[in-house]
Amino acid sequence: MTYFIDRRANAKHKSAVNRQRFLDRYRTHIKRSVEEAVNRRSITDMERGEKVSIPARDISEPVFQHGPGGKRTIVSPGNKEFVEGDRLRRPGGGGGGSGAGEGGASNQGEGMDEFAFTLSREEFLDFVFDGLELPHLERKALVDLDEVRPVRAGVSRDGVPARMNIVRSMREAYARRIAMRAPIRRALREAREALDMEEAKDPVLRNPARIAELRAEIKRLEKRLESVPFIDTYDLRYNNLVNQPQPSSKAVMFCVMDVSGSMTQAHKDIAKRFFLLLYLFLERNYEKVELVFVRHHTAAKEVDEEEFFYSRETGGTIVSSALTLVDEIITDRYPPGQWNLYVAQASDGDNWDDDSVNCREQLVKSLMPRLQYYTYVEITPHAHQALWEEYEAVADAFPDRFAMRQIVEAGDIYPVFRELFKRRAAH
Repeated sequence: MTYFIDRRANAKHKSAVNRQRFLDRYRTHIKRSVEEAVNRRSITDMERGEKVSIPARDISEPVFQHGPGGKRTIVSPGNKEFVEGDRLRRPGGGGGGSGAGEGGASNQGEGMDEFAFTLSREEFLDFVFDGLELPHLERKALVDLDEVRPVRAGVSRDGVPARMNIVRSMREAYARRIAMRAPIRRALREAREALDMEEAKDPVLRNPARIAELRAEIKRLEKRLESVPFIDTYDLRYNNLVNQPQPSSKAVMFCVMDVSGSMTQAHKDIAKRFFLLLYLFLERNYEKVELVFVRHHTAAKEVDEEEFFYSRETGGTIVSSALTLVDEIITDRYPPGQWNLYVAQASDGDNWDDDSVNCREQLVKSLMPRLQYYTYVEITPHAHQALWEEYEAVADAFPDRFAMRQIVEAGDIYPVFRELFKRRAAH
């Protein structure tokens, strides 16, 4: 009989490789379920996993099991009714099934045609942010000498066991054995030839002392040949790693939000959810991204994350004050030659008279030439105002680097977010 033993580290039906193949096979269906889950749950609840249901076709892993043949003896504890040789009635089918187990209906709404599958937190966020990126991210100059990455730099004689180069070490050992054994083998061959010549002589002419000497020499050489070690510490080689300076791909994201009196609590909640989704996206995908939070009404102020999301203010609206502050921060702390600059703005579109023109001029003349990407979301169900119209002129002047969308309700946040940060085709 042939036995198959599963020695995988994962338990039965838990193979990590098969799990990844499973996710790839059902990627379209799972991604659709994830999008529905994002629209259903709050953005602050984004970091937990999700339970999705998918069709049950082709979801099981191959399993080896014994066939029904052969003679088997079964001991059933507690049996008081049957004896050996009795025939057991086959269980009846039909209406006595259990829904999910027999393929029929069940009061839980689950059957054989649906398979409940739970995504982990990492897998869920992979699907949420699949295909998204910071547009036009560029590699900047070598500005931080401490920004290094270990790279392979040949091999060395010293190192830790974890970096041992097995192939190179065995090659060095093989070469050393050849070099050390070559003169011994040559001397051994010469001694054996001399012994054969001496033993081939006439018994009268043989020199017993010479024969004993040659045999002792052969034994000594054979012992020396066997004493050559298979591998020695001299042979060990280790992969050498050196720290190499890397071009900086640092980015800074400016989050600009209107907190004036025209922004209702519903508007602010939608804006907060949009920025929380943006923050989660940046935190997950980029290690070198800094965030700058700017709130504004009639005046702009740089604040921390807590104050940006949760403090309340009232007053009028002057959007250009926020753009001026962003421009000053860029000049003081984030030179464009060293940083990738991004701005995301959320507003209800309300602005003081004539200030919208100032916003357009400041964007076109000062900010946009230095920015990688600018996104503007207007949170309103009403008709657009002057600020939107002026921003349309900016979008016409910078079609690849300026994007604007409208959000009416919370369900629009995720589709708009994916549209703003979708991966662009390489030019």
